[in-house]
Amino acid sequence: MRKPRDFDSELKALADKAKQLKERRVRDLGALVMATGADALDADVLAGALLDAVANTDKAIGEGWRKRGAAFFQGKSRDTSSGPRQQQEGTLPLDGGAASA
Repeated sequence: MRKPRDFDSELKALADKAKQLKERRVRDLGALVMATGADALDADVLAGALLDAVANTDKAIGEGWRKRGAAFFQGKSRDTSSGPRQQQEGTLPLDGGAASA
C-alpha cells in the first residue's frame, strides 16, 4: 500500500519557495537600482519615472530603453548622464544615497 501524500507539507514548501523567490526578486531589483545609480534619486522621482515607463505605449521609446538596458547588462555602457548626475562606478553618492522624506 502506498503512503498517502502530505498535501499540507507540500503546500507549505511551495509557499516557502514562493516567499524566497519574491524576496530574491526584491533584492535583485534593489541591486539594479543601486547599480544604475538610481539610488541617488529621491524616492518620489524614481517612482514617477517607473510609473511613466510602465504607462509608456510608444514602442520606439520602449525599444530604445530595452537596447540601453541590454547594453548596460553587457557592460557596454554605464552612462547615466540622462539622470540628475553622473558618478563613477563603485562610489557612493555625496548625499549617501538616502531618499529625502
